[in-house]
Amino acid sequence: MSDKAERRAARDVVGKYHEAELGKLVARVGEAVDRYRAGELDAFAVDQVVFQYSRAAKELWKFCNLEPVESAASMIQDYPPQEWWERGAPRKR
Repeated sequence: MSDKAERRAARDVVGKYHEAELGKLVARVGEAVDRYRAGELDAFAVDQVVFQYSRAAKELWKFCNLEPVESAASMIQDYPPQEWWERGAPRKR
């Protein structure tokens, strides 16, 4: 396989992973909004979920876009990171 084809395949792996993981993060926000509408959460709790989503999505984006694409694809295939939500948690003081 040529370098160009390998990079294209790696971009495809990373793109699909990014979309799948981002979908999981978005689902958490959707669940929080649904719970707010049902009266189970207040606006502050939803805001906290949105804040954590934002941080987690940024960490996911950095992994998928700042790593060399071949390295990121290799990591995804061998040991896919899955703790993006936890990475977005506010830091303890």
